[in-house]
Amino acid sequence: MELRVLRYFLTVAQERNITKAAQKLLISQPTLSKQLSDLEHELGATLFIRGHRQITLTSEGEYLRSKSEEIVSLADKTSANIQSNQIITGDLTIGAGESIGMTSILKIVSDIMQDYQGVKIHLISGNAEEMELMLDHGTIDFAVLMGEKNLNNYNYLQINETNHWGIVMKRNDPMTKKDTLTPKDLVNLPLLMSSQALKSNHFQEWWGNLGSKMNIVGTFSLVFNAQLLVKNGNIYMITFDHLIDNSQNSELVFRPLKPDLTEPTTVIWKKNIVQSKVAQLFVQRLTASLQQ
Repeated sequence: MELRVLRYFLTVAQERNITKAAQKLLISQPTLSKQLSDLEHELGATLFIRGHRQITLTSEGEYLRSKSEEIVSLADKTSANIQSNQIITGDLTIGAGESIGMTSILKIVSDIMQDYQGVKIHLISGNAEEMELMLDHGTIDFAVLMGEKNLNNYNYLQINETNHWGIVMKRNDPMTKKDTLTPKDLVNLPLLMSSQALKSNHFQEWWGNLGSKMNIVGTFSLVFNAQLLVKNGNIYMITFDHLIDNSQNSELVFRPLKPDLTEPTTVIWKKNIVQSKVAQLFVQRLTASLQQ
């Protein structure tokens, strides 16, 4: 498969019309149609269902579109990152969950962008499994993970900031009178927690023999959206500290767990690859910041 043909395919998939796609690509319709037919023949699969006015993707076509977007994005990023041998420029893509550790990481990124105007940053949110998969596929340069994980397959640096688990609740809730909350305090409460945390044996150990009495009513991936449920309903959210507005003017309050439950923050990247200059600079500055 040629990169040029994949770009043709993506344009057709976006426009849903051969004529419009050909006009956008500045090529003739017969040429585009032949390129698509050749691609289908090469793959041994039908990618389009051709209607009178509009075409739709088959299941094989949908799969190719998702993979083609990754391939083209990676090619574009690679091209941007080698435009200059002397000047640091190009894209830096970081995938991460929500954590106080991102404060120091993004401070480094911000300083790099101020020092080198040609650097662009792309931030992608997701859980650890999603970020590791994207890192393995090469669609992100770095992943920021929370929690203890087997990192033998990656290079990594652990950030100084530690994430502390706790409960977010309404400010007028009676439990806000407590400075910390124990497993016993959470029994039968409607709890909302991240799907990744739900799978963690770390929490199972913390709950102990009260685990069967925990009422998990839902899961989330982004704290911002989940806190809206806490504001509007009788729900408690299990999350890290420093992720909500905890000031006196806030509708919500955070209380840490007891015994204290913490997670490290780690930046990981692939082994045995040649990094772009901007990625190398990020690692250098991150390493230096951890030694201060």
